[in-house]
Amino acid sequence: PVSAYAHFGKGKGIRFGGWINAIIPILIVPYYSVIGGWVIHYLAEYLCGRGSNLAADGYFSGFITNGLQAELAFLLFSLFTLGIIFAGVRNGVERVSKVMMPVLVVLSLVIAGYSVTRPGALAGVKYFLVPNLKNFSWMTVVTAMGQMFYSLSIAMGILVTFGSYMKKDVSIEESTENVEVFDTAIAIMAGLMIIPAVFAFSGGDPDTLQAGPALMFITIPKVFASMGLGTVVGVLFFVLVLFAAITSSIALTESAVSTFEDELGWDRTRSTVLIGAIMVALGSLSALGYGPLAEVTVFGMQFLDFFDFLTNSVMMPIAAIATCLLVSRVIGVEQIAQEVEQDGQRFRRKPVFNFMIRWLCPIFAAIILASSVANAFGWIAM
Repeated sequence: PVSAYAHFGKGKGIRFGGWINAIIPILIVPYYSVIGGWVIHYLAEYLCGRGSNLAADGYFSGFITNGLQAELAFLLFSLFTLGIIFAGVRNGVERVSKVMMPVLVVLSLVIAGYSVTRPGALAGVKYFLVPNLKNFSWMTVVTAMGQMFYSLSIAMGILVTFGSYMKKDVSIEESTENVEVFDTAIAIMAGLMIIPAVFAFSGGDPDTLQAGPALMFITIPKVFASMGLGTVVGVLFFVLVLFAAITSSIALTESAVSTFEDELGWDRTRSTVLIGAIMVALGSLSALGYGPLAEVTVFGMQFLDFFDFLTNSVMMPIAAIATCLLVSRVIGVEQIAQEVEQDGQRFRRKPVFNFMIRWLCPIFAAIILASSVANAFGWIAM
């Protein structure tokens, strides 16, 4: 990301945009790996036939406050990610993704099919897919934008990193269309996996659809415990979540490693060791933050919550503004068109892209800026 931004100018402002895109994944992947460790622990419990324990009240809080269990699960997830990154792009990242992605899609279809056929699940399908304007507000748009950032890996250097690995004869437009189709399809399947099942379990109460860890690690195990094939579905579900978590952590870690390789001139081994050390140091703070380090907070937040707030609500909006300004004010439509047309095909979306860059990018940047300022004031108030 740093080199990509610097390519279009030597000013400090442009390089700052590259650096903030590069630093974000370095800060995200440690606490993301902690959550990945939680997934490994839950999967292991289901595989050992102890799924009913996971549905017990207080199990999740008891687990994350147990410093040793949380730390070991985090380290296991981190080592698996780093091993894939150490193997390289072709032998590690590409080979693992080719296996995990199809398996993820198949598991999504199986679990979604099982979920929507539960008694009372159709009410959840209706709640999920039928628009209700009473639930719509300005915060709906802001929340959707935040989800879009994570779902599409925007403003965290990942698109820049993997884009640099694309061969010149690969169609950028066709690749974009694949992302649009599969990202949206997987998102819909994720909703069909979870929302109908929760509705069936709760008797149609939408208040049980809590956001964040409560849904994944408290509500969902209770749902599976109420099913006839709960253990089997639990295993499949957490295998799917683990695959999704690993592919995401690979992308975040690869972006960080590529930055160290490019900017420090290091080889992959040294760069992987460095990001590994950062992951262990920062990730251990997050893993132990609800247990042995519970009394230590940053602005009143536990370490994991702080890193999440810092990257998601403060740094990513700034990185997005930098990207908007780079694309709309520095690169321009014509340079983008030249890049898109390198494979010999016409840039079919050029008129749409031209409109977006000239008019929507500044508006988008202004919205992000307003959201970022509001978050910053909220942070200061805390």
